[in-house]
Amino acid sequence: MPFKSLSRPQLAAGAVAVLAVVAVVSGIASRRSHAEQLQHSTAERAIPTVALIAPTVTPAAPLELPARIEAWSRAPIYARVSGYLQKWNADIGTPVKAGQVLAQIEIPDQDQQLRQAQAELATARANLTLAASTAKRWQALLEAKAVSTQEVDEKAGDLAARQSNVLALQANVERLATLQRYAKIVAPFDGVVTARNTDVGALITVGGAAGSELFVVSDTRKLRIYVNVPQRQLAQIKPGSTAQLAVPERPGQHWTATVQSLAQAISASSGTMLVQLSVDNQDGALVPGAFATARFDTASGDGSVSVPPGAVITGKNGVQVATVDGAGKVQLKQVSIARDLGSAVQLDGLAPQVRVIANPPDGLANGDVVRVAAAAQDR
Repeated sequence: MPFKSLSRPQLAAGAVAVLAVVAVVSGIASRRSHAEQLQHSTAERAIPTVALIAPTVTPAAPLELPARIEAWSRAPIYARVSGYLQKWNADIGTPVKAGQVLAQIEIPDQDQQLRQAQAELATARANLTLAASTAKRWQALLEAKAVSTQEVDEKAGDLAARQSNVLALQANVERLATLQRYAKIVAPFDGVVTARNTDVGALITVGGAAGSELFVVSDTRKLRIYVNVPQRQLAQIKPGSTAQLAVPERPGQHWTATVQSLAQAISASSGTMLVQLSVDNQDGALVPGAFATARFDTASGDGSVSVPPGAVITGKNGVQVATVDGAGKVQLKQVSIARDLGSAVQLDGLAPQVRVIANPPDGLANGDVVRVAAAAQDR
């Protein structure tokens, strides 16, 4: 039908239809654009925004550990005889020489035992002399066929028994005489009396139980230093290496100690190995039994970097940190903790130039895409 032949109502209806179609098409296009924007916005929000930090290179630092000082030689002196302390000659702090008499024990019972043993020995020797002459005479009678062989053998056996008895009694006398010498308590070596646990008139008994020693003599001219070194730092400690020793009562002073030996076994309870050092102490400035600090001048931070504690991920896969590559993808790197410094964690196995996520979100995995915060990128 020609356009001009259409009536006015028909033209109005057609215009309305065209407007309706345009409105529908416009609505569909608007909805599609809104859906695309929403999908893009959701995808943008799904990408976490993270801040990056650069690991701090850990400077080489000495290894400082608590230490215990002991005398080079320490001898608790116990009593070998019983009696009463007659006198003592050396008090605590007294320098003594080897063999110097520290105390004298009065042993009346021991004296009487020795006299009795000597008398028994004299009797046995007299009986031995008689048995020897008797055996000799009976041997002569046997040659004259005046006695039987059995009787001669009995005399010879009696002589042998008395000889054995004399030897036993002689050994007993020598034993008691030896014990007599222990009535004098003497110093075993040059040193200092570091303990005196007896006094004049005290009852002295034989014993070796801890706490029953009469004196303690210590050689303090040279001292032993004991340090428990953690297993991780053991490779840095070798015989012949040195450490600087410091004690709290002498601030500012240091002594050079030399590593003598290692225990070659790790303590299961502490995870450390006992290391023994030695230090000269001719001036007596250091005292045994004291606590000290041993500083090993060995670089313990080589190859290590530090990050804040929040950057460390600890889970079923061990200790990890999350790094970001040039494409903005996450790479989880396995590391090991060298030292926990409180405000920072010293790590092994991490290069200084990598970019580490400061506070990685939960569930972060290898290959995840992240958005780096602008402030972090500008740094």
